[in-house]
Amino acid sequence: MRVYLPATFPVVRALRDTGSLGAAPLTAFGVTAGLREWYADDDLEELEYAALLEAARASLRLLDADPDAPRRRVVVALDAPDDAVTVRDDLDRGVVRLAGPVLLTQITSVHVDDADAEQTVAAAANAITAADLGDDAAQDAVDDAEGFALAWYAPEELSALLEPS
Repeated sequence: MRVYLPATFPVVRALRDTGSLGAAPLTAFGVTAGLREWYADDDLEELEYAALLEAARASLRLLDADPDAPRRRVVVALDAPDDAVTVRDDLDRGVVRLAGPVLLTQITSVHVDDADAEQTVAAAANAITAADLGDDAAQDAVDDAEGFALAWYAPEELSALLEPS
């Protein structure tokens, strides 16, 4: 199953340096029944993009928890064996849990904000908790960050991606 793991630059750096990341279970996002029902579109590419956007929003929560991480959303896309994925639509639409660590060899791509999004993403990371609790002004800040498209990187480009940060 293709899943989208919210991350930060320090998480991706650890993945590059060690070849794996995380102690299981890891929370990620994928095309689940709950996401299909919410999105009401049967196009798999559109559904996968919606899962990626959910992971990008979750990346804001990770940035809020790590004030030292560069203020850019990061999403790691990977192919996980179906038997290693547990759907948790009861937590939120598209949520899945990965039973084991993520290996560098599973990564299909990494999606990252460009540097010009940093100020907007910083404001969104500061506002994400309030937005989750229904604050309209905070939601506007999150929406502003979601207006930036994430750049695509191949796994072999991780070192180049991480050098400037």
